[in-house]
Amino acid sequence: MFPIDDARILVTGGTGFLGSHVCRELEQAGAEVAALGRADGDLGERATIDRLLADRQPDAVIHLAAVVGGIGANRAEPGRFFYENARMGIELLDACRVAGVAKVIVAGTVCAYPKFTPLPFSEESLWDGYPEETNAPYGLAKRMLIVQAQAYREQYGSNFVSLIPVNLYGPGDNFDLESGHVIPAMIRKFVEARATGANEVVLWGDGTPTREFLHVDDAARAFRLALEHYDDPDPVNVGSGEEIAIRDLAAFVASATGYDGTIVWDATKPNGQPRRMLDTSRAAERFGFRAERPFGDGIAETVDWYLANR
Repeated sequence: MFPIDDARILVTGGTGFLGSHVCRELEQAGAEVAALGRADGDLGERATIDRLLADRQPDAVIHLAAVVGGIGANRAEPGRFFYENARMGIELLDACRVAGVAKVIVAGTVCAYPKFTPLPFSEESLWDGYPEETNAPYGLAKRMLIVQAQAYREQYGSNFVSLIPVNLYGPGDNFDLESGHVIPAMIRKFVEARATGANEVVLWGDGTPTREFLHVDDAARAFRLALEHYDDPDPVNVGSGEEIAIRDLAAFVASATGYDGTIVWDATKPNGQPRRMLDTSRAAERFGFRAERPFGDGIAETVDWYLANR
């Protein structure tokens, strides 16, 4: 068990959506947390990472920093999504090895799974095929960090742990229509349509794909539990284990925002991966994590946050 009370923990991406919630979760558990954001320097530069580790002397590092976005952003900049995510992780893990950091947790992505993974996605299926094309470069960059973590564990004895979170949502999410994910993008579109009196909202695809969502507070708790209790090389899915079709999600979010107009599906735009739902049994067995936040409550909370902060 990793003693979290009074531990010095460095969280990359700690000023971002998931990172801010993880930092709060760790602080409430008694840890001394340093949240790194863009203002702290380029985490792809080894000299920057070495300086930060020397200055902060962390007992553990949680690597959440990433270049992320929805289907449109991934299609527009696949090279950047691969390079920036790969180099951040590769340099950080090696620097942590050299600095002797006691434990590192790396956030992967559900986008690393093969396009046609059987449901529910089991961790053993991770290498059974190529990811869905629209986000494959990002997914493969993150998949390589799992390889690095396992290789360093084998050769150097590094305690590097990999978690694979599903799509997250909640207060503080990114509501930008170009770079945000599906739930915040829907919330913004429906709220703005209601405010302007628009009688239709256009959404990408045909609405048939399915997705799984996890409230960001549940995800933060999963990272804390893994830090405290999980020390094995196997990657672990972090999700709710529940699947919803995008068409049903749209109707649900529209209702939560009070939008009662028409939803138009633009089938000329890509759907992304056909289905996503994780097998979450390993997280429950290895470190006792199960999702707790009801989806309806989480959506209502996220809508309220957006209305108060937009």
